[in-house]
Amino acid sequence: MNRMEGGCLCGDVRYLCTTEPVVVALCHCTHCQRQSGSAFSVNVGVPKGSLQLVSGSTQVYPDIGHSGQPVYRHFCGRCGSPIFSDVVSRPGLDWLKAGTLDDSTGIHPTLSLWCDSAQDWFSPPEGMTMFAQGPTPL
Repeated sequence: MNRMEGGCLCGDVRYLCTTEPVVVALCHCTHCQRQSGSAFSVNVGVPKGSLQLVSGSTQVYPDIGHSGQPVYRHFCGRCGSPIFSDVVSRPGLDWLKAGTLDDSTGIHPTLSLWCDSAQDWFSPPEGMTMFAQGPTPL
């Protein structure tokens, strides 16, 4: 997978990323649960600067993560789709929301973060590395 393309629900925001993912992680923090409207968010960590907006622009919700550091949550201002997050405590990565990818073939989460706040019915895939909170260096 050398090329990832995707966008929001209404199509206003489109992006391109031509680098390989560094990591794919499930985040169970309560903020990701609320943002995704689901039990967790599937996040594709890509090198900072490799994600290019091809059309449209994002609006930003400045959040404070469980680390106490800012998390800038980028989303489409028209349809509300979350596109990516800029997590200050992880300065080398942007976190692309896997649900916005046109083709998620080859995207397989290997980590589960903030499992302390995971839904009690969540059962991780075999072999997944689990963290009660966030790992120190990712």
